[in-house]
Amino acid sequence: MRAVLQRVKYAKVSVDGSVVGQINKGIMALVGVNKGDNKAVYDKITDKITNLRIFEDENGKMNFSVRDISGGVLIVPNFTVYSDCKKGRRPGFVGGATPDEAESMFKDFVNVIKSSYHNIETGIFRADMQVELVNDGPVTIILDSDELMGGKV
Repeated sequence: MRAVLQRVKYAKVSVDGSVVGQINKGIMALVGVNKGDNKAVYDKITDKITNLRIFEDENGKMNFSVRDISGGVLIVPNFTVYSDCKKGRRPGFVGGATPDEAESMFKDFVNVIKSSYHNIETGIFRADMQVELVNDGPVTIILDSDELMGGKV
């Protein structure tokens, strides 16, 4: 699993002109799933997203997590985080899970993070989504389960 996290002042995702997920201050996460991702991966990524200390305290130090500030988390499915740009000028998309596998896995991940934290919003898998956000900082963090879990799961 890969997740690109952005600390945001607000974020929203729309489909066909209708807002389907929206948060105020918090984390917007573009999430791609990979073959072999499982509950252990979902738990690890959930822990990182909800407990990373990327929000500033009264002294301007990043000491607070999204939990500490009761912020929102907007999870947006995004297979392109597994793109391969090693050759040529067009990204390849052979990495990650197949669309059918990925949809089920994404839903499983969302269920895990929702069971761990109360303020979760999501985009819609396989939808043409428009994402709007104001990146706060900017602060952008990349999580990769292969690195977090010490290699392939």
